Amino acid sequence: MKSHALICIVVLIFVTACATSAGGEPASPSLQPADTPSAVPAAQTFTPLPTFTSTPLPTDTVAPTATPTSTPIPTVESLRATVIADKLSCRYGPGALYLYLIAFNRTARIKLIGRTDANNWVWVQNVDAQNRNTNCWVNQKFLEIQGDPQALPIVYPGLKLPVSPYYPGPSWANAKREEDGKVTITWEPVPISPGKYEDENMQQYLIEVWRCEAGQIVFETLGTNYPAITVDVDEPGCAIPSHGRVFVQEKHGYGGPAEIPWPSP
Repeated sequence: MKSHALICIVVLIFVTACATSAGGEPASPSLQPADTPSAVPAAQTFTPLPTFTSTPLPTDTVAPTATPTSTPIPTVESLRATVIADKLSCRYGPGALYLYLIAFNRTARIKLIGRTDANNWVWVQNVDAQNRNTNCWVNQKFLEIQGDPQALPIVYPGLKLPVSPYYPGPSWANAKREEDGKVTITWEPVPISPGKYEDENMQQYLIEVWRCEAGQIVFETLGTNYPAITVDVDEPGCAIPSHGRVFVQEKHGYGGPAEIPWPSP
């Protein structure tokens, strides 16, 4: 009886084991990760930046360069100045060869109201004892000027020199360019009497010349007692052509001028 019961128990254990292998619950639950999220977000994606390529300039193309521009000096009506020479001559025209009018002493305060187009002489406003306007010219290197004299308006050429009541100017003038580039000017002789000289240093003929040098127009005055003179330097390369004129000069004023037909460089 006991043997029969033991056999039944063994058979029962064997049947249970087979049922489990066939599809029953496992003996123990399978392990799960402790912190596994329920859903994993999709990985972020990045759009790559566009790439740029530089195109080289053609070999015959020149890249533009910045061109410096000069700022024009604003024009002023007048400037104040102080004379720094012991005695400064003020003349009828913009140069040392023009007739003398008055003189200023050192420390004199004067008013400048104009300049020439191509030299360093400036025009001085002057009123005499009879309240007459007797403006005249001085060389700016003998002045202490409050401001830039280049800002003064250009008034010469344009102003008329005082006219001689006794002598006309030459009726003609000629000019010839020499092989070395110099220009020889001749004109009609106009003799004046010895009593018509301002002083022993006065030149009977006054020649105004606008000549080209190093690409710039230079204004200068030349004087002589003979009806001929030579300009040593006159070059090509200026924006305006060289030119000139001849006056007869005597102590009361000027005769002329005769325009010079200037030869081409």
